[in-house]
Amino acid sequence: MKYTTRKSAILLLSDGTIFHGKSIGISGTTFGEVCFNTGMTGYQEIFTDPSYFGQIMVATNAHIGNYGVNDKEIESDSIKIAGLVCKNFSFNYSRDDATGSLEEYFKKQNLICISDVDTRGLVSYIRDHGAMNSVICTDDTPIEELKAALANVPDMKGLELASKVSTKEPYFFGEENATYKIAALDLGIKTNILRNLAKRDCYIKVFPYDAKYSDLASFNPDGYFLSNGPGDPDPLFSAIAVAKEILANDKPLFGICLGHQVIALANGISTYKMFNGHRGINHPVKNILTGKGEITSQNHGFAVNKEELDNHPDMEITHLHLNDGTVAGMRMKNKNCFSVQYHPEASPGPHDSSYLFDQFVENLKN
Repeated sequence: MKYTTRKSAILLLSDGTIFHGKSIGISGTTFGEVCFNTGMTGYQEIFTDPSYFGQIMVATNAHIGNYGVNDKEIESDSIKIAGLVCKNFSFNYSRDDATGSLEEYFKKQNLICISDVDTRGLVSYIRDHGAMNSVICTDDTPIEELKAALANVPDMKGLELASKVSTKEPYFFGEENATYKIAALDLGIKTNILRNLAKRDCYIKVFPYDAKYSDLASFNPDGYFLSNGPGDPDPLFSAIAVAKEILANDKPLFGICLGHQVIALANGISTYKMFNGHRGINHPVKNILTGKGEITSQNHGFAVNKEELDNHPDMEITHLHLNDGTVAGMRMKNKNCFSVQYHPEASPGPHDSSYLFDQFVENLKN
């Protein structure tokens, strides 16, 4: 049987801690910041989410691969995580509309995975010690050699990664004769964001992360969108400048995740790296404007400074994360602009927050 002949593998954290497991069969080493996602389903959407670029993903669900993969359930054109850590890797799968196994999917894209890891112990360790750089090794590279290489991996703080996942050339999404036109700045955009806008009668032109405001404005859009994406928002000087110009021209603007942080920076509000971040599909958020609660999908390691936002005369907090009180949404009092830290386009779910796309379309109408 395959599981009896699999090679031993390790996950080495930057503080020297080692977790042992088994290779699923792809030999090599891979580096990245280790983080965990608490979602019980939607692993393919997670693996292809550009916001996870440069990160080694720990899956907290005990079984990964058990329902295979489906070519339609992707958020980008390729796997974006740097590596996977899981408890039980399913080489066999059971699902009528699966198009293949997760093992073959990983082999095609050369993604290194370590399974049979005590993921409960690993997640508990990360929660206590914070997200840190790590390396998965499945090829018997000596520990001291791995430690030396790991020491040279840059920290996520200060790291610009949008350029690694953004489109190189502008492209269109949706029906050309749709009622509304949107210019979207691609910092690592998820495909389901585009689907949600298109099904609300929007035609979207997606621009590279470093496009200028004049490039976006040449599309003559009804509104602008700043997407999610990986890395630290601080180095995104071009995107911050674009946000400032959009606001200066008083155009409707909506931002999600990294785009939300860019809007904060454009208003002089700082961001910071979180100890662990929020990654999962069951995060509770309160809408301050309506008093209603939402179960949300989240994926971020940076957040907006709440105190600075509270004290900004032109800004207003609209949503709060109920676990830790961090900023989950905001809007401008004097502009047609709002943003959220979480993911209303969540796929496979939850869908409590999809109304935010409707709100954006209403802003386009007005």
